[in-house]
Amino acid sequence: MRILGIDPGLRCTGYGLIDIKGQQSKLVQYGAIRTNADNSFARRLQTVYDDISEVIQEYSPDEFAIEEAFYSKNARTALQLGHVRGVAMLAAMHGDLPVTEYAARKIKMSITGRGSASKEQVQYMVVNLLHLEKPPTPLDASDALACALCHQQQLHLSML
Repeated sequence: MRILGIDPGLRCTGYGLIDIKGQQSKLVQYGAIRTNADNSFARRLQTVYDDISEVIQEYSPDEFAIEEAFYSKNARTALQLGHVRGVAMLAAMHGDLPVTEYAARKIKMSITGRGSASKEQVQYMVVNLLHLEKPPTPLDASDALACALCHQQQLHLSML
């Protein structure tokens, strides 16, 4: 089984793909989708949609996991993040993928054992869990891999 994890953001959306065999997970690919701040908001959303669609087409994941929107004090930021999440989920639906959403605290808890872990702590655990030689960068990509690993864990728990 192949899982695509997404850490949504308007400036940078992280993605990470892992393969699952039993309880073992293996890195397939990770990266970041960066949007041009000079482009219109709609064009930036199109970039996220197009690039996620391309990742789905190239790597053929079986599952799609995305971090839920956090509630920011800045309503505009929260609204923009909601749009980014929406186009990412639309790309998944167009790729016929089941979509599962996870709160950031749940992802951190499943990876580090602490719901308040820092991004660097999450990155450290991703390196250890996937037996990587170097940390995935940017941090958005390691967060996306953490989302995929969280989904793996939840799928395993649902089978028990």
